Amino acid sequence: MDRPVIPDKYLMAGEFYFSLGPARVITVLGSCVSITMFNERLGIGAICHALLPGNSGAGDDFRYVDTSIARMIREFEKLKISRSEIEVKLFGGADMFQAKTGKRSLLPSVGQQNVKTALRVIEKEKLQLRSSDVGGRSGRKLYYHTHTNVVYIKLLNGLKA
Repeated sequence: MDRPVIPDKYLMAGEFYFSLGPARVITVLGSCVSITMFNERLGIGAICHALLPGNSGAGDDFRYVDTSIARMIREFEKLKISRSEIEVKLFGGADMFQAKTGKRSLLPSVGQQNVKTALRVIEKEKLQLRSSDVGGRSGRKLYYHTHTNVVYIKLLNGLKA
């Protein structure tokens, strides 16, 4: 028996993918973060690739962590999926500057700010974070299966946190 072909979708920085059917979404993260959301009852998954922590009220834009999470929630709510039925995962937020220079800054890195913003918004929106793989000095390549909520991660430069 032949297996169904699951399409690959490549997610670029500042993009979002919402899937009613099976797909494998591939993205590469450095200081950026990806948030995945999944509803097991309907087998619906979504992922974003956000570059910066906050939008400062400049509209709905997937380049920003805060507005990405808010828009993803709205997409699930359109399908009558409550927040208690959404499984959330968080990935990325590496300190890429330190990885390149070996020097630690006194200010939080963009990656650290992205992770902190994501965690704050997830808590504020009363979502449950199921798992995360954040921080460190390595970029990550993610493979997200929208219909199963499985995420495979490949570290890109092999640096230890």
